[in-house]
Amino acid sequence: MPAATRTAEGTATAAAGTRQALLSDVLTGGGLRPVYQPIVDLATGAPVGYEALIRGPRGSELENPAALFGTARRAGRLGDLDRACQAAALDGARAAGLAAPWALFVNVEPETAEAPPPGGRTGNLPVVLELTERALTSRPAQLLRLVACARAQGWRIALDDVGADRDSLALLPLLRPDVIKLDLRLVQARPTADIAAIMNAVNAEAERSGSLLLAEGIETPAHLMVARALGATLGQGWLFGRPAALPAPLPAAPDRALRLGGGAEPDPGRSPYDHVATARPPRIARKPLLIEVSKHLERQAAAAGESAVVAATFQHAGFFTPATRRRYTDLVGRAAFVGALGAGMAAEPLPGVRGGPIDPADPLVGEWDVVVGGAHIAAGHVAPAHRARGPHPHPARPLIPPHHPGQAQPRAPTPQGPHPHVP
Repeated sequence: MPAATRTAEGTATAAAGTRQALLSDVLTGGGLRPVYQPIVDLATGAPVGYEALIRGPRGSELENPAALFGTARRAGRLGDLDRACQAAALDGARAAGLAAPWALFVNVEPETAEAPPPGGRTGNLPVVLELTERALTSRPAQLLRLVACARAQGWRIALDDVGADRDSLALLPLLRPDVIKLDLRLVQARPTADIAAIMNAVNAEAERSGSLLLAEGIETPAHLMVARALGATLGQGWLFGRPAALPAPLPAAPDRALRLGGGAEPDPGRSPYDHVATARPPRIARKPLLIEVSKHLERQAAAAGESAVVAATFQHAGFFTPATRRRYTDLVGRAAFVGALGAGMAAEPLPGVRGGPIDPADPLVGEWDVVVGGAHIAAGHVAPAHRARGPHPHPARPLIPPHHPGQAQPRAPTPQGPHPHVP
């Protein structure tokens, strides 16, 4: 190896070691600097909250958040850094006197989505946990567990960068975010058919769930006009303020807190059938009819294409038959997400199908459910086992038949870009 190459490699190794040592100092002794960017009401221009962003020690190699988080990722300490950033953001907000009716938005790294947010630091400050849509498509089960943990602590949920990946739009009903943050591309780019389709789906979800729409990247009055036209009621961007220390004193408090009342978690002790049967009367059907209903739902999902999610339970992996496997192989190439649950089900029963075992004590193990969801479709059948009186080759089941687009969405079984600290 040439001497110049050895020298360059040695210099790079030494620099990496220096950054990792500095990271350890930051994690043990502080040095993280939270900065805050205002979030405003687009109707009035008045701030209603702040998003917390993080910078490393001033003047150091880790001051830039990309360098800071890149070093933590390579050192295997991303989770430690993420929790330290959240704690620093909360502590800085409380020290500045930020409290209700203000709201504080804090980020979580997609790769640490299993770690619960820090509790006990929020006081009476409403906190909104920001998750990127990358986490929604790459680690949905872990993300949904994190969401349940955060909501149990009283935190609300925002989904960031919505529109950067169209696949994530289909999963919005599963996450049920309180705030949908529109990717800056939707505000800053020239309008296209793709942007129109994304906004159609996002507005449909907002109307269904009551989620608030927040437009990012508003830097000019023209961007502001686009954001309002897209349906956003909240905004963020350099037009309203760059990330900085919280002002002292704080501006006049908002007249009222953000309406963040959606997203209640379902009772985990009840099955999908238990949930839906409270609103729709069940019917009795036999297996041949259920098979055809399931196929019809699968065809609806295929027609909906990349805006569809398919989640199904099969009681046992043995019921995921060769014929069903062929149909689900086709669905993988059409839908945004395909999940299959059952006792003994593998994590990936087919390439592209997210699988998972059901605990024998879970009431879900006794049901055959197929749910199709998306921005413009909510359909499914839920059918627990039920044997009719007398011998019959096909046991009968109570059936909640398919919903149709525009009706209330049934509960589905839980399936398995830019750096969040860069404004």
